[in-house]
Amino acid sequence: MTKSFSTTDVDAVAKLALIPVTNEEKVQIAKGFTTVLGVLDELQKINTELVEPTHQVTGLENVFREDVVDESRMFTQEQALANAPKAKDGYFVVDQVIDQDG
Repeated sequence: MTKSFSTTDVDAVAKLALIPVTNEEKVQIAKGFTTVLGVLDELQKINTELVEPTHQVTGLENVFREDVVDESRMFTQEQALANAPKAKDGYFVVDQVIDQDG
């Protein structure tokens, strides 16, 4: 049986994500979540017992290289801080941002 999402569920998720949602949007989102869960339930019914797992379908392989620093592309600390509006003791200085109200 497919779980049904309610507007209360949507409201709880929206609060956790700090996303404002109107009542109309809550209804639409709840319907959408319920539809998605229904599709997932249908997929769970498919017998995949004889299907081999597929991990990669393009045939590409990972390409590894040595983790070597290319010093010719590095900035000095002075160069990195050259256009900084504020810097102190070799670091960027930024305003503190703490906003818990969203």
